[in-house]
Amino acid sequence: MVNACILIKVVPLRLVKVLEELKEVKGVVKVYPTYGRFDIVCLVEGASNEDIAEISAVINQLDGVRSTETLIEA
Repeated sequence: MVNACILIKVVPLRLVKVLEELKEVKGVVKVYPTYGRFDIVCLVEGASNEDIAEISAVINQLDGVRSTETLIEA
């Protein structure tokens, strides 16, 4: 099992909608809003690094997501 943390920047006023949509993405374990450079922290699990890449791609396609940074557990 591969664990990762995906840090997400969102368009202002879309935070709540993006949070709701993230909870429905397969592989998402936990999601919460944050203060600072990133607006959302999303914890995900997958069987491989490729699964994590696919989850990240789905997240990047959500309306309101400006950018992401994926941190895969070492």
